Amino acid sequence: MGRVAALITPAELAEALAGEHPPVLLDVRWRLGGPPGRAEYERGHLPGAVFVDLDTELAAPPGPNGRHPLPDPDALQSTLRRAGVRSDRPVVIYDTADGSVAARAWWLLRWVGHDAVSVLDGGYTAWVAEGRPVTTDEPRPEPGDLTVRPGTLPVVDADGAADLARAGVLLDARAPERYRGDVEPVDPRAGHVPGARNAPFSEHVDGTGRWRSPEELRERFAALGVGRDGPVGAYCGSGVTACSVLLALEVAGLSTPERPAVLYAGSWSHWSADPTRPAATGDQPG
Repeated sequence: MGRVAALITPAELAEALAGEHPPVLLDVRWRLGGPPGRAEYERGHLPGAVFVDLDTELAAPPGPNGRHPLPDPDALQSTLRRAGVRSDRPVVIYDTADGSVAARAWWLLRWVGHDAVSVLDGGYTAWVAEGRPVTTDEPRPEPGDLTVRPGTLPVVDADGAADLARAGVLLDARAPERYRGDVEPVDPRAGHVPGARNAPFSEHVDGTGRWRSPEELRERFAALGVGRDGPVGAYCGSGVTACSVLLALEVAGLSTPERPAVLYAGSWSHWSADPTRPAATGDQPG
């Protein structure tokens, strides 16, 4: 299937679900520190949506490669096939609101070669706010047939991230206080990759959780030094919300098939665990 728009509105999704070939729906609700997304799913979800767990299915176990390493390709293929993902059907993914977790699943599907993937703009919150149907019934989809082929989108390791911060633009998706090193509630050390620029994922959406327009996103990224030339990539705490930056770059037209943005998958949880790697602090890239 060909590439589709990275975002889909609730109205567009409702129309697609009523069509002859409805998309596969994935519910990936998750919150750092809980409560578990599975509990939210059981209280109500979009009709036909299958729950996929970030911690155990969209990431490998935490370890030397970070808190949310990329999943094993065979395990990811099993997960996606269980959810009914097929090579000839589009996929729509949603989380609670801002798309930051859904973006991880969006990026993974694109990484393994499935182009027809979208994130629900505004997530579950927007769907419910429009009075659209929800259910507690759990579907039993026919097993999918997607063959996982990793590598369609680029990733870098710590050395690659360090190089990108100097030779291009490396964006740090974390909150400003974590970027500056004022606090570090999760990872071994505070600060940021020297040369990285702060692009908090929360600023990609408005107060309702809807994504900002392509024009607004382009202005935001231009202010951070991102143009249509030169390499650009992103990282965050563990490689999840960085995918929100990558999705925003695509919406803005700044990440294309010819020049895709790069993910530092290990992110700060990987970088900060190595005491030999420097950490910059303060509000400047360093």
